[in-house]
Amino acid sequence: MQRIRGFATISRLQSTDRGSVSMHATDHAIDAVGLECPEPLMILRNKVRGMAVGETVAVVATDPSTVRDFTNFCRFMGHELAASSKEGDRYRFVIRKRAKAGRL
Repeated sequence: MQRIRGFATISRLQSTDRGSVSMHATDHAIDAVGLECPEPLMILRNKVRGMAVGETVAVVATDPSTVRDFTNFCRFMGHELAASSKEGDRYRFVIRKRAKAGRL
């Protein structure tokens, strides 16, 4: 697992559609604690660009706008928001890169 900015180990997240998703099972991690919009989204975007299809990235952030930003990013770009949760002031996400849909 590649770690960015000293990502703290997180044991589990609530999955949005598949039961529990372990943060330990992700391929990459981003620590966006203390960063404000648009930084967390830009870091995520750059990380996902370099990932292979099917790889996952775990993100922990404190900016409440990441909930909206990451949800819209996944929907617009066709990636899967595999898990999301809020624990105290921390927002936690797992995102799986998907292949781009064909354009007509």
